[in-house]
Amino acid sequence: MTRHLTPAVAATTAALLLAGCGGGGSGSKGGGGAAGVDTGKSASASPSASATGGRPRIELPSDVKLTFTPDKTGDAVKDAVLADNAELIRALNAAIVAQNPRFPALEYYAEGEGAVEAQEWVKSFKDVGWTVTGTVRYFDRKVSLESGNKASLTYCGDESKGYSKVIKTNEIKQTKVTKDSYVAYGVQVQKNDEGVWELVKIASTRGADRCRP
Repeated sequence: MTRHLTPAVAATTAALLLAGCGGGGSGSKGGGGAAGVDTGKSASASPSASATGGRPRIELPSDVKLTFTPDKTGDAVKDAVLADNAELIRALNAAIVAQNPRFPALEYYAEGEGAVEAQEWVKSFKDVGWTVTGTVRYFDRKVSLESGNKASLTYCGDESKGYSKVIKTNEIKQTKVTKDSYVAYGVQVQKNDEGVWELVKIASTRGADRCRP
């Protein structure tokens, strides 16, 4: 992502690199432009997988695709952590599409330092008038339970087919696929009183060997 943004915007990327905006030379055509900029929704949107239990329904435009593997481990608590982490990532992308750092679903899944970082990241897109398009794959997702209400996750992000897009012109920012198209994440989450596993801290390493093909 840093190879796409202005120096001022790039300064925030070390803290939070969730939205896929890498690039391949023959990548996505994008399709919808700035779909959902006003509302965060699109007529051809892909709805959130878990719009139940009081959780917000998150919709992404059809040109933004996110995949998560594994999505289940067989352990109910770990599966809940994975599910809420996937929703946090969807919410972050929906916030970028909506150009809204205070996107309600994003605030629902992030707290404290994690919420501040997420808001700053969305604001960095808004400040330059960019959104996201393409496909990002999140894989090798592993959960470690630390206590009754705390957990940590590690996972990889493949951004080789994810791009930034200029809202006004629909120009898709594409670059060659390199080792930096693959990102390793370390995330801390905490379960709140409503049973939601909220993001409280995140770190990332771009070009990590363990995430590269």
